[in-house]
This record gives sequence, structure tokens and C-alpha cells, in this order.
Amino acid sequence: MAERRLGILGGTFNPIHQGHLVLAEAFRERLALDRVLFIPAGTPPHKAPDGLVPALHRYAMVSLAVAGHPGFVACPIELERTGPSYSVDTVEALAGDWPGARLFFLMGSDTFLDLPTWRTPERLGAFATLGVGYRAGSTFEPEGPTARAVLARLGRTGWRRVPPDTPETLAPGDCALVETRSIPVSARGVRRRLGAGESVEGQVTPAVAAYIADHDLYREPV
Repeated sequence: MAERRLGILGGTFNPIHQGHLVLAEAFRERLALDRVLFIPAGTPPHKAPDGLVPALHRYAMVSLAVAGHPGFVACPIELERTGPSYSVDTVEALAGDWPGARLFFLMGSDTFLDLPTWRTPERLGAFATLGVGYRAGSTFEPEGPTARAVLARLGRTGWRRVPPDTPETLAPGDCALVETRSIPVSARGVRRRLGAGESVEGQVTPAVAAYIADHDLYREPV
């Protein structure tokens, strides 16, 4: 049986938007992933509760956003346990749930730079390859001192780059710099537009927009 390759994309998803889906699809293509698991944080340790809708709403929106995509799955693992949602605990649990699978922990470059503030980020590499999305022309400097310091914290001396490196050559613990795509949309921007009574057409899927309207979410001005 061929090795199963699973991407792990976590976040508050407050709400999930088209940018998340575009990023996930780029990772799926570049890393030859069988599935991308979208994992909403239950109690995010690095996010203020102001403006954060309940986890069940965020999970419902993720489920609606990925419905119909054969490679995308909403995963409630962080909603099923109490306490802060630490990514290293989630990745370790998934490694136990999927013995023999290759795990890829996916993130944008801004999240990568925040890793030193996370709980034991160096342990992530024991279970997964770290996939860091990088868009040509962005301000992220993969060889800059800040990025190099994060690599050192993770116990790595350099990047694997995809391309030219191929997905099959990556190993757990590698930090893979992956060429991805992005669109100019953010969760904060979506919340601001909704709070101002403006349309978010094209920024979230129609199903997510309908869910937000039906449950009267994000109506307070930001």
C-alpha cells in the first residue's frame, strides 16, 4: 500500500476564507498530499478572545468551506479536548492516529516566524515535515537573520526548497520552503467588512457567507 501523505493546516479560522483554501491547495499540489486536514483551534493560546466566535461555529464554517473538495477534510481534534490548543500535542496525537502516514505541518511564513513563541516548537519535527508557504515577491526573507534564528531553534541549519527539491525527498524534521499562491484576503479584513455591513462576496465561500448570516456572526464593528 502506498504511503499516505497528510497535511495539517491549523488556525483559528475566524472565519475560514478563500485565502486559506488557495494556500491549502498549493500545498496539496506541491507536496503531493493525499489530504489536507483543516483543524480549527479549540482554545487558541496566542489569540485574544475578543471577536473570536465559539469553536463549534468555526468548525461548522470550516466543514462547509471544504465540502466537495476530495482532498480537504475538517478535523475536530482540538475541539475534542480541554485546555489550550497546542499544535505539538495535536501533531503527536495525529501521528498516533495515523501510524505509517507521512505528516506535513503546514503554515504561512508569518506563522513560521512566530514559532519561537509556541510551546516546544522543536518537537514538531519529531512527527512531521514543516511546510512553510512562500510567495515570490513577499517581504519574507528566508535567509534573513530572523528566519535563520527560527531554523536554529528548530534544530535545522537550512531549508529544503520545493521546487527544486521533490516531495518524496523530504523527511520529518525538514523545514520545506514551498512556493505557494495567495490572494489579498484576511480573516480580520472579512470581520471588518461584516462589522461594517459590507459584502464579503468572493472572500468566503457562499456556504460560509450564508452560515455567518444565518447565525448573525461578526456583526459588531471591529
